[in-house]
Amino acid sequence: MEKWGARLYGDPCAGCGFRWSLTPQEAIQIVEELPTRFSALLSGRTGFERHPDLAWTPAAYVSHVTDNLRNWAERLAGARLSGMVEVPGYDPDLVAQARHYNEIVPAAALWSLERAVDAWMAAVTAALENDIVLQHASRGTQRAEDVARNNAHDGHHHAWDIERILRYASRSDA
Repeated sequence: MEKWGARLYGDPCAGCGFRWSLTPQEAIQIVEELPTRFSALLSGRTGFERHPDLAWTPAAYVSHVTDNLRNWAERLAGARLSGMVEVPGYDPDLVAQARHYNEIVPAAALWSLERAVDAWMAAVTAALENDIVLQHASRGTQRAEDVARNNAHDGHHHAWDIERILRYASRSDA
């Protein structure tokens, strides 16, 4: 079984400080605030800044978070609507390559994120109300609350990545 969540990142997350003990409602709030948070981070920036230790630009991280939220919203909705709870894994680097994340216009990435967050919130809320439990191919049992926390961590962690990129770019410009 693949390590995931606190077992993989630590509690709190060794990088971004995310605490895994938050409630599903707190996780939903983190995700709900992502469009505002990412917009504020990218305000006055190109969105194409780089960091030597990271493969993606800030706009690419926004696109990744967007795709991750859409993917999990679809999986939760599918389980609730059809009863089919078996879900596969996916490779986010292959998705990034196929979608050319580093070339996506930041304004479009932010626009897309807003729509993905709305769909995700509806799917997660309904999944929590219906006690949806997914069976992930490599992670095993994933309750709706686990998905909410995992997705909140993904968004929070990648906001931290964007902050790192922008700090580096600011130092490089000086």
